[in-house]
Amino acid sequence: MRCMPPEGLTVAVTGPTGSIGKAFIRALEKAPGIDRIIGMARSPIDISELGWTKTEYRQGDILDAASVEDAVAGADVVVHLAFLIWGSQKETREVNLEGSQNVFKAAFDAGAKRLVYTSSVAAYGFFDDNPDLLTEDVPARGTEGHYYSAQKAELEATLSSLAKGWPTDVYVFRPCIVAGPTALDVIDKIPYVQLSEKLPDPIKKLVGTIPLLRPVIPDPGVSFQRVHEDDVADALVAAVVGRGEPGVYNLAADKEITASDIAHALGWYAIPLPELAVDTTARIVSRFPLLPASASWLHALRVPVLMDTTKARTELGWRPRYDSLETLSETVAAAHEAGLVPWPGRVG
Repeated sequence: MRCMPPEGLTVAVTGPTGSIGKAFIRALEKAPGIDRIIGMARSPIDISELGWTKTEYRQGDILDAASVEDAVAGADVVVHLAFLIWGSQKETREVNLEGSQNVFKAAFDAGAKRLVYTSSVAAYGFFDDNPDLLTEDVPARGTEGHYYSAQKAELEATLSSLAKGWPTDVYVFRPCIVAGPTALDVIDKIPYVQLSEKLPDPIKKLVGTIPLLRPVIPDPGVSFQRVHEDDVADALVAAVVGRGEPGVYNLAADKEITASDIAHALGWYAIPLPELAVDTTARIVSRFPLLPASASWLHALRVPVLMDTTKARTELGWRPRYDSLETLSETVAAAHEAGLVPWPGRVG
């Protein structure tokens, strides 16, 4: 493992106020050897309100190559966090592929020492033949019917091609579902809720026969992982300062959870859902590209996509402070406080 002591680094960050961005900037502000942080976002940022002292705001859109070039000029490290999950296929493709390529090219042209990019577990794709635990050696295939997944896999391939011949060290992180006190967008777009709205009629009738005082989350029995925003931030900071070898890293917390765990944390009900219903619903959804983007995440409920994080722990010295259940608990508590979901017993 190599370790390069940071000395007065300037770090340019796209998406500093997103679901990962705020936690990352907080961590970066405290990290030794970071002199200057340039945060580029489309909307204005009140730096003083956020308590950031090393960070400068630059207004810009990653779809505008000129504003990206201006933001990364003189940066030792470029961290690309700006992405779109819930938009249409056209919108997400523009931002996640075209915009990201603008950032990658600008970082290479500016001579950045390191480029740090957050991909996703979705890049692996949701396939029945996935190994029980995905290591970084498993190819990122993406799932065609899940366009966010397909885009993440395509972009990783594009980045690998663009990076050839450049001296910039490239770190790619594949986190699972990121959650926490500021990463709350996962709450109001829970794919299980989407699933309950698009179930085949026989399953809907079954649910309709149950007297309910609280919302219901169908549980297909598939296990998955979560990771806390602060733990993702720690991994990103490790890459910024040059810890470990450049390459791809999985990020996931300890322990696995199911839809029933989510229901319990929310104070909702969970009902077992036959595997056939999940498969049928996911296939139906894949045939209708105009459905909400969150509906495409139904593919993620068909098979477990679980990652091995040995490489991040060994190479980066990364140790998640929160397990998946603790991350879920913190996220739900913050969502209650923010009014995104009602407290148990206050439904309606």
